[in-house]
Order: sequence, then structure tokens, then C-alpha cells
Amino acid sequence: MVESELLRRGNMLRAKMMGNFHGHRIHLNLITSWLIILVFLSYSSNAPDVEGEALVDFLRVLNDSNHLINDWNDNFVSPCFSWSHVTCRDGINVVALALESKGFSGTLSPAITKLKYLVSLELQNNDLTGELPDFLGTMEQLEVLNLANNKFSGTIPSSWGRLSNLRHLILSGNHLSGSIPDTIANITVLKELDLSSNDLTGRVPSALFSLAIFNFTGTHVLCGSNLTQPCVSKSPVPGDDVGKISFSQVRRFSWREIQLATDNFSESNIIGQGGFGKVYRGVLSDNTMIAVKRLTDYYSPGGEAAFCREVELISVAVHKNLLRLIGFCTTFSERMLIYPYMKNLSVAYHLRDLKPGEKGLDWPTRKRIAFCAACGLEYLHEHCNPKIIHRDLKAANILLDDNFEPVVGDFGLAKIVDAKLTHVTTQVRGTMGHIAPEYLSTGKSSEKTDVFGYGITLLELVTGQRAIDFSRLEEEEDVLLLDHIKKLLREDRLKDIVDQNLAVYDLKEVETIVQVAFLCTQSSPDERPSMTDVVNMLQGVGLSERWAQWEQHEEERNKQYSYMSHHFAWVEETTQLEAIQLSKAR
Repeated sequence: MVESELLRRGNMLRAKMMGNFHGHRIHLNLITSWLIILVFLSYSSNAPDVEGEALVDFLRVLNDSNHLINDWNDNFVSPCFSWSHVTCRDGINVVALALESKGFSGTLSPAITKLKYLVSLELQNNDLTGELPDFLGTMEQLEVLNLANNKFSGTIPSSWGRLSNLRHLILSGNHLSGSIPDTIANITVLKELDLSSNDLTGRVPSALFSLAIFNFTGTHVLCGSNLTQPCVSKSPVPGDDVGKISFSQVRRFSWREIQLATDNFSESNIIGQGGFGKVYRGVLSDNTMIAVKRLTDYYSPGGEAAFCREVELISVAVHKNLLRLIGFCTTFSERMLIYPYMKNLSVAYHLRDLKPGEKGLDWPTRKRIAFCAACGLEYLHEHCNPKIIHRDLKAANILLDDNFEPVVGDFGLAKIVDAKLTHVTTQVRGTMGHIAPEYLSTGKSSEKTDVFGYGITLLELVTGQRAIDFSRLEEEEDVLLLDHIKKLLREDRLKDIVDQNLAVYDLKEVETIVQVAFLCTQSSPDERPSMTDVVNMLQGVGLSERWAQWEQHEEERNKQYSYMSHHFAWVEETTQLEAIQLSKAR
């Protein structure tokens, strides 16, 4: 259990700190490290979590016989912490479930009604049975309900007419019978209704023929043939049209193209997964290899237009050190970005995940990665209008092309995902250990947020280690890589910083990279350099002056820490003395 383990280790550290209080400088960096971790946990610390329990109960009745959902654990406090196929708003409330094509063979549980903020429920392409439940009609926040291609039977509940926010109702490919309830026509915001391939009979409420998208084909309802109303609308499904060039030089793909390219989003084609969604390997009909980022947070009040505006923004960010966007795909329930496939994967893979026999990154390659990533970030900050803040720079988001040339990926994604939640506060997006302290505490990002993440990435390149590593607790108190490196430098152990897989390197160049990293990761964003400054420092311009200032400030901070440590020790000793005096007999 992650939370209990973190708390256990936190208590262990607190005891160690109290035991070593006298004669030692207070480890404020340690306190900071655990504050960061506890803030992350605070996003999911409403125990017991009603939504988490509801999801576990819901999954149990769905009957996940293939065990494809293996990370829904009710020991975790909140499903917003790390559960797959779950989208949360602001890290608090579940708003979407994407559970299509999972082989479920059970039924629907009323536990789902405990998700009071659920906007989208997708369970298409499973083997679910039973009748459509009345209780779904109480979930008034629903906008998307997709139960297509299952084995549901019985009638469509008239209570579903109370779903006043429902925009897309997809029930095709089931065994539904009876007539279409008149109450469905009362849903004034309904845009799409697909009841095709069922056993429905009777008339179709006339108001439903005015929907933008409707489909009653493959049923026995009264439409088509010699009747005045058709059985299917003429409006195309959004996103299913293929625009060879939508804007700039970015192609709009149809959903069917991407489905075929990824073998129906096969699990075997997953090559990555992060906070924005899964990444699939794909092959187009012309044998072009692509990478498809399928965004999990797709719900958008601004709809397709808002998504396309953000796609256009990142599509014009063209630089040799930025991953080029080649296309996108959008439907009412999907948002996908299409990139060229990078067969050499990410820098993180080559630092930590190599298979036996594979060669790691040599020192000249790591230096080139550091410089090229800096150039890519500088372009986003200084040459894009409006400027683009990455918000999650790390070794895993720097990819390597066929010639091992680095390109920064995932830029602009935070803006795309957050643009759809304009009515709530901006989420903190990023990876633990890479997030700047001011971003974590306020939720406000800036170019200096990226500078901090870049500094941590430099340390990853030098050490080969992760930004946060709990295994270090067995030997020391620093779980954050930044604190660990500072400790080694205070002990004059520069060589111990370097990745053990590096046989040949220039220690002076290592020192330069580490100095730039420290300048980038200063606590105050105002004290951090711009990415233009970073590019210059990596080329030997301005580093010595900035480093001298940093050393002077660090010496002053150490003096303050020392004073605080002696002051607190004196206070404790005085308190203990007073307690002894008070305990004496009078």
C-alpha cells in the first residue's frame, strides 16, 4: 500500500531527525522533500474515498475475467492517484471512465451512481448482459453514455429522459426490444442517438429526427422505405472525415485509420504511458510508422473547436529539437495526437531500462542531449507566440530519432488537456521530483517551471538515476535526486555522482553540467536563469559569474541553517533544564 508505506518511512525519518537533532544542521531539504510527497498524497487523501469504493464494487460486478484492470485497489485512498482508465477533474472527482473493449461479461452495478460528477461512461465492445438499468437515469451529469456492442436486452428505460445533460447516447449492437421512449426526445441537448442493430419496434418520436446524428438502421422501427423520415442522418460523425490537410501541414486522420493502424489499440502496441494517456505504436496503410498519443482527459466544454485550436498552436512549433506533430484525430469521445515513431525510444529508456546486451549512452551523446533539449525549450519559451510552457520536462519526454538526435516531446499537452477544464482550477501536471516548488504550491506555471525541470533532467543525464528514489532511504535521508547530489558535493565526492555505466567521461564537463543544474533548480524562480542563459552557459558563456554568486548565496544559507540549528538546540536544552528544576521538591 503506497500511502501507508510513505507514511511509515516518513515516521522513520522523523524519528531519525529527532535522534540526530543535537550537533547537526537541520535538514530542511529533507523536510521539503517530504512536504512535496505529502502534498501529492493530499490530492488523494479523503479517506475513506466513496468514489474509489464505488469503482471497485462496479468493477467486481462487471466481471473482469481477463484481469485487464489490475490497478484498481481499494487500499489506495483515491482513484485519482494512479488508476488506469479513470479521468479526474482537478485530481479530486471522477468525471470519465473509458472501459471499452475489456472483455467484461457481467452486468452494471448501481455502485456507479455514487460517482456524482461522472460526465462520460464508455463500456462499448464488451460482453455485458442484463437489462439497461433505471438507476443510470439518476446520473444527471452524464454527457456521454456509450454501451454499444454488448449483449444488453430488454427495453430502454423511460427514466433516462431525465438525463438533461446527455449529448451522446450510443446503444447500437445490442438485443434491445420494445419501443423508443418518448422521454428521450425531452433531452434538449442531445446531439447523437445511435440505436442501430437492435430489436426495437414501433414509431420513432418525431423530435429525434432533428438530431444532428441519428441511426435507427437494423431495427424494426418505423422509418425509411416509403416513410417520410430516413433511418439514418446525413451528418457525418465528427472526426470520421479525412482532411488531408487541416491547417498548417498537419493531417486530420479518421478514427478508423488509427484503429486499423494500432490493431484496434492493442495492448501489445502500447509503447508508453503517462499522465496524459497511453502511447501506441502504429503502422499506416502506406507502411509509415507512427506513434499515437491517446489522451485520457478528453472531456471538453469547448468541444472539437477548442481542441483544434490547441493542436494548431503546437503544430506551428517547428524546430529540429522538438518532436514534430504530423496529425490528429478527434471524435465526440476521443482526442488523439499523431507523431512520427521514434524507434530509439526515450532517453530514460537508455539510462535505466536497457535490455541485456544493449549499449548505453556515452558521455558525448549525453552532452548533446543536454544542449539540444535546452535549445528546444528555448524555442518554446522565446520564439513561439504565444509561448509554450512544457510543464513536464524529463528524460522520458526526450526522444531519440534514428540517428540518436534528441527531440523534446509532449510539449503543449498540458495546455491541450487543461483547456477542456476551463471552469475549474488548473491542475498541477508533472512528475514527482521534477516539479518546481512554486508550481506545486500555487498551481501556477511559467518558463522558470520548465527551467527547474530541465535542471533535474541534467542530473538524470549525469547520474542515470530517477528524480526520486525511495530505495535510498535504506542508507540516507535524501529521496530526491537533487538533495542526494548536493550531499555528495558537500562531501567533495563529484566522481560518485557519475553514472557507473559511463566508463569514459570528462570530469570538468561533468562539473559544468552539475553547476548549470544547480543554477536551474534554485528555490526561487527569480534566481533561475532563462533557457537562453542556459544555452549560453552550456557553451561556456556566463557560467563562472553565476556560479560564484550561487556559491556566495549558498554559504550565507548554510550560516543561517547553522544558526537555526544551534538556536533550536539551546531552546530545547533550556526547556529540559526548566523541567528538571520544576520537578525538584519544594
